Amino acid sequence: MLHSVGLRCGFSASVVVGTALVDMYAKCHRLCAAQQVFAEMEEKNVATFTALVTGFVLSRRPHDAMVLVRDMEQSGVAPNVMTYSSLLSSFSSPEDVDHGKQVHCALLKKGLEHNPFVLSSLVTMYSKCGILKDFIKVQMAVSSQDQVSLNSVITGLCSLGRGEEAFQQFLEMRRHGTDMDVFTFASVLKAIGSSYSLLEGRQVHCLILKSGYDSVVDVQNSLISMYARHGAIGESNNVFILMEAPNLVSWNSLMTGRAQHGHGKEAVEMFEQMRRLHVRPDHITFLSVLTACSHVGLVDKGLEYFSLMKDMGYLAGARTEHYACMVDLLGRAGYLNKAECLINDMPIKPGTSVYRALLGACKIHGNLEIAIRVSKRLIELNPHDSSAHVQLSNAFAGDGHWGNAAEIREAMSDKGVVKEPAWSCIEDQMQVR
Repeated sequence: MLHSVGLRCGFSASVVVGTALVDMYAKCHRLCAAQQVFAEMEEKNVATFTALVTGFVLSRRPHDAMVLVRDMEQSGVAPNVMTYSSLLSSFSSPEDVDHGKQVHCALLKKGLEHNPFVLSSLVTMYSKCGILKDFIKVQMAVSSQDQVSLNSVITGLCSLGRGEEAFQQFLEMRRHGTDMDVFTFASVLKAIGSSYSLLEGRQVHCLILKSGYDSVVDVQNSLISMYARHGAIGESNNVFILMEAPNLVSWNSLMTGRAQHGHGKEAVEMFEQMRRLHVRPDHITFLSVLTACSHVGLVDKGLEYFSLMKDMGYLAGARTEHYACMVDLLGRAGYLNKAECLINDMPIKPGTSVYRALLGACKIHGNLEIAIRVSKRLIELNPHDSSAHVQLSNAFAGDGHWGNAAEIREAMSDKGVVKEPAWSCIEDQMQVR
């Protein structure tokens, strides 16, 4: 409507109005309309181009964003810090890293690499693309007082699976007196959930209470997740209860924790509560409740929820991990043939997790026939997967076929497949061993 009013009032030629329209359409995910307004504009400035670049980023079209920035430079409009930061945020997978490095080189030539927003975007880009070496190089340029970039460093280290270093970075921020905000606490809680003991988590929780961020939803969700990852379901539940308006992330975090730490029935009850309150679930919600059903043997409930997910409009359809949960549910209950039929009828290509679930069930129930078929499929998918070979060998051994078990082990040796040693850790007061 406002667009129509602007046209009638003769504002369509204004670069300010045109840019605002491009920005509005882009942020509302109406990219075709944004491109149309952009194409009809006679005058365009850096804000106009940046607004459309952001639209491409939001629509996950990194190649188009890159092309637009090149067109921008060729038209004589110089990209600014916001343009480059937006462009860098579109690169989020290893396939995008070459484009990311090209933009990084352009920033070096223009002397913009030390800008806090640019540094933050570079750190985030390299962490999302999984390029540790370049991530570390950029990280070294981050100032100890640059809160925005340091938050990105902590988040990036978590994404790269280096939770201990992320927590150490947080301690460095504390030592240097750097201000902390919602993003700092949310990121460090993720690091603690994956690498550190519950003691550090409780200490950070106390710091959050002193800082006054304990009522912020994102921080509360991070606390729920951190406690749940450590199996402290009671403390996780306490945070959830104190929330004024829990969102879907809050429900999912607590439900996932309950499902993974032996509170399957409570997770199912929580899902039913969500239905009564008309909280719309997503694929994570269904994955959690299906996991809970599998762990406590609620076959009928699991089948009901699986049908609900597929047929009642909650999601477009089940993903590989949901099928893996259903196979695990049926397999644990001894319905191995039904589990195998479910795999054969999948509308998407089965992944290794699906076959592993059935293979594990075959081992429990001693079904060598299905175990052999499933193991062969697993080995076809990943010839160097040691666990598939070992499980098949164990299945043969468990059924008394020692010669076949030895042959599998010999085949592993011939192919250079080595079983990775298992490990575990325990929390001993102040140390994780």
